[in-house]
Amino acid sequence: MKVAIIGAGGFIGQNLAKEFNDTVLVDRTLNNLEKIKECDVVINLAGATILKRWSQNYKKVLFDSRIETTKKVVEIINDSNVKYFISTSAIGIYPDNCSCDEESELGDNFLANLAKKWEEEAFKAKIPTAVLRLSVVLGEGGAIKQMLLPFKLNLGGTIGRGCNFMSFIDIRDLRRIYKFLIKKELTGVFNASTPFYTTNYEFTKTLAKALNKKTLFIIPPFFLKILYGEGAEVLLSSQKVLPKRLLEEGFVFKYPTIEKSLFSMFNHS
Repeated sequence: MKVAIIGAGGFIGQNLAKEFNDTVLVDRTLNNLEKIKECDVVINLAGATILKRWSQNYKKVLFDSRIETTKKVVEIINDSNVKYFISTSAIGIYPDNCSCDEESELGDNFLANLAKKWEEEAFKAKIPTAVLRLSVVLGEGGAIKQMLLPFKLNLGGTIGRGCNFMSFIDIRDLRRIYKFLIKKELTGVFNASTPFYTTNYEFTKTLAKALNKKTLFIIPPFFLKILYGEGAEVLLSSQKVLPKRLLEEGFVFKYPTIEKSLFSMFNHS
């Protein structure tokens, strides 16, 4: 089985590349995109980072890197012998303060509408297609990498009172989810989140404990709004997202809780 990974230079792409023996890796330049025609499976991870200040220009970057890239990918897939396609979306498609699964009502803000359009383009592929709605991905890289320095300096802290709910997935489980979907050729949308969401407070305290550090600070929400503007909603949202479809299909999480994920991550077990 030959697998193409689009967005292979990112944190998730680098991890997924280790899971398959025969791969075509496509970075953000898309220079070798035509090579995906040679593959059996295409995984689309392309998309500029969402955690940044959203100027009007950057919103266009977010749109083009997701929607326009996916359009190109689907056009090539539909003119090839690719057998199965997995594209990406995000739990930002759901409303804030939601308790939701794949059948829940969708949101109506910039993030939600971006994700809806992203999924719409992916499902124009004329082959079996799945879309993974990613939650916060935890691993030794990605979001965690950006947090480690302040925590190691005992400068980590909760966002406000830390009451916001946080849905997450361990990168090791996420890698297994991709292989699970491919093996069963499952189609439709799937929430890539564990069954046991946490809170910002629980996450902060658990990460500090895993690193044997203290959390002495509180990060005011208004500070994040000054720093990221509208983009701060990525950090300030509160969502309880459940992986209903994965559970129904029999997927078993190895790192379902925040404690299991973070303690095993930093003990390398």
